[in-house]
Amino acid sequence: MLQFQNAILEMIAKGEELATTIERLCRQVEARSPSIACSVLSVRNGRLYPIASPSLPADYTKTLEGTPIGPLVGSCGAAAYHGAEVAVSDIDRDGRWRNYRHLVSPLGFKACWSTPIFAGDEVVATFAFYFREARGPSELEREIVDACVHLCAIAIEREERVRERERLTYTDALTGLPNRARFNMVLAERGMSISPEWGLLLADVDNLKLVNDTFGHAAGDALIQTVARRLAIAASNHQIFRLGGDEFAAILDVKEAAVLAQHAEALIRETKRPAQCDGHVVFPAVTIGGAIAGREMAASQVQHNADIALYHGKERNRGEYTHYFAGLRTALTRRFRAIRDVGIALSENRIEAHYQPIVRLDTREIVGFEALARMRTIGGELVSAAHFHEATLDGHIAAQLTDRMIALVARDMRRWLDAGLPLQHVGINLSAADFRVDDLEGRVCGPFAAAKVPLDHLIMEVTESVYLGRGDHVVAEEIRTLRSRGLKVALDDFGTGFASLTHLLTVPVDIIKIDKSFTDRLVAADAATVIIEGVMSIASKLGIRVVAEGIETEPQADHLLSLACSLGQGYLFSKAVDRETATNLLETSAQPMAKANTGSR
Repeated sequence: MLQFQNAILEMIAKGEELATTIERLCRQVEARSPSIACSVLSVRNGRLYPIASPSLPADYTKTLEGTPIGPLVGSCGAAAYHGAEVAVSDIDRDGRWRNYRHLVSPLGFKACWSTPIFAGDEVVATFAFYFREARGPSELEREIVDACVHLCAIAIEREERVRERERLTYTDALTGLPNRARFNMVLAERGMSISPEWGLLLADVDNLKLVNDTFGHAAGDALIQTVARRLAIAASNHQIFRLGGDEFAAILDVKEAAVLAQHAEALIRETKRPAQCDGHVVFPAVTIGGAIAGREMAASQVQHNADIALYHGKERNRGEYTHYFAGLRTALTRRFRAIRDVGIALSENRIEAHYQPIVRLDTREIVGFEALARMRTIGGELVSAAHFHEATLDGHIAAQLTDRMIALVARDMRRWLDAGLPLQHVGINLSAADFRVDDLEGRVCGPFAAAKVPLDHLIMEVTESVYLGRGDHVVAEEIRTLRSRGLKVALDDFGTGFASLTHLLTVPVDIIKIDKSFTDRLVAADAATVIIEGVMSIASKLGIRVVAEGIETEPQADHLLSLACSLGQGYLFSKAVDRETATNLLETSAQPMAKANTGSR
């Protein structure tokens, strides 16, 4: 008996599978008593589940799967229910077997003795002997069962500890969803599967940072929990994972892109309903990228494709679904190449500031410049910002580019002031990335203070995209701080963003720059004329100046003057020029300062 116990304990210590350990235990007991059959059933959530019954037919044990315990559920169900041993010496005559004797009688069993197995105060399993004659257990059998019950309890408790460790290892603590480690395991299993018929969705929560910044991290945690719960509901029988932060994934048993898209749209619909997050009403939003596994395609490649689709979606289609196609990889490669090229150009001082004049439409006098970035290639060619715009979508590169432009403009403005030229103002573009970097005030104002350039010569131009990354109130506070230092703020590309007039209510600006798309449509009976006329009226009442962008023809300039728009810029007057040419323009075409100081500036 001691040798038997040691053998089982060694299996437990080595971490053998529970079913393997219990089956060996049962076989060794049955070898000692050939007239009996052993059965061990686990008890979970009030139901029976077979662990090992080596001498019982598989069809019989399968019928026990998920059977609820109860006082009339055979010997094992009753033992688990009462938490006490149940010895039925005659199955044919015992009421507890009334609904089950038809299952065991054909097998030749006449009696059954079941003993509960405890973990603490909880019944976690039952250990049963089936007898081929109508009788109860002998003293020797009781001794055997006492030892077996003890060994089973040890094995089951160890199994539970292992399961709990695995649960903690593979479960996200905040949401209860499987975590990144579990996702990696499942993805690897999919990669080894013979069937390629599956799809992958990757989702990012769009507004987690905004919620954290606005309402606090408790609300942010509640948002993550809400999204997790809704994704799990919408995904139904498919697997949902939280990869960390605001990232989620779904592995779905689909093989067609259209079906994957339908699932993605369902996830988006389910997620975006308003939610209470730590006492605040939040409108969750997710962006999803997806890809379908193909034959002989590695799981890692499927994940990479979905990553590319998500990356593209976050840049171009926030709050929507983007499905991977080969062209996205080309676009991503082009973007990375642009980021690399601009990064190298910054390190080699090949970024230059060029200046496009802003003029009075009536006199054509220059009242200011907009500073525009240009990149000098290694071969000496000058490249406009439109050709490396994708690089500015990288926050680090965008911030570096802004810092370089500020330094260059501060230097050039100091030279113009030293030369006594009638310089009024220069506009510098700020990107959304600049509002996500700490100390924007210091980055903007510091170089001009060092160059001793008064800040009232400076205009910071922002587009409405800056509101998409942070809340209006955060941007508004940054802008108020800059304006308090004396510089002015222009809302660039006005009319192309989201809810432009709303932004005029929340963000203080000094200048509106009407986008070229409106200037291009300045023809009779076009709606652009009505819109510009309305903008001019609103701006006049709010004390905001208006500059029309993209003027290319005299009729456009005349039409704008008729709408009371007095300032503009565009190729009709000049393209962006280098510092030397801009200096000549100031010398020959600038509005005299005395005239500017009378109010036409």
